[in-house]
Amino acid sequence: MTEYTHVKSTKLVLKGLKDKTKKKKHKDKKRKREDEAEKVDIVGRWWAVSNFGDITGTVSIEMQNNSYVHALDTGLFTLGAPHKDDEGPDPPEQFTAIKLSDTRIALKSGYGKYLGINSEGVVVGRSDAIGSREQWEPVFQDGKMALLAANSCFISYSESGDIMAMSKTAGEGEMVKLNRSLPSQMCSHSGCLFIKVTLPHLQTGNITNHTFIQKKFQSFQDRRLRVNEEGSEVLKKARTDGKFHEALLDRRAKMKADRYCK
Repeated sequence: MTEYTHVKSTKLVLKGLKDKTKKKKHKDKKRKREDEAEKVDIVGRWWAVSNFGDITGTVSIEMQNNSYVHALDTGLFTLGAPHKDDEGPDPPEQFTAIKLSDTRIALKSGYGKYLGINSEGVVVGRSDAIGSREQWEPVFQDGKMALLAANSCFISYSESGDIMAMSKTAGEGEMVKLNRSLPSQMCSHSGCLFIKVTLPHLQTGNITNHTFIQKKFQSFQDRRLRVNEEGSEVLKKARTDGKFHEALLDRRAKMKADRYCK
């Protein structure tokens, strides 16, 4: 009997029976974690950038509880009043970002002046051209951002009420959020992540051809493109009224064939 003790014993598996000891994969939990990781910080039409490549166009600098850097007509800057959670920055709190290199940008205020710093480290907007003092370097680390001025100091809100660049290190007081203005409006349908971009060529041409824009976002079983068979009179009227994109999205939502507009 000693020979039998050296034989490795295994569970008897009959043909046709499935092994119930196999662990089930929790796909729903995995997808939920992925969705949370890819969640974008969007407030109204403003999106918080997370890397240098996303900085372009109209931007705002957010500090402390939905408060933004506010340009004054004196050429100085202060911290604006807090906004509601669904509100974006006011016009004096909006700037134009201009890329100067792979790491540096320039910021232009609504008064047509470039943001820079003076000899005391105070952020001012009084220059008509971009010089060495008007160059800024966004620094990203661990999901946070700080804005480095030309004097190698990070900007923050001072007790005097001014925006200044005085600290060589970036602490909690120097953490800011650079928000970018989306060039389009988010779809109003529930659960929709599709962005309606205003393209000039969509405003002209054959109405029927424009309905094929939905092909990229459809999810279906028969692998065929589905186009709404309703008449084009509604779309023609919508384009005249300036609501062409909204009408297209409504048609896609009614078909229940679009994974972003259901």
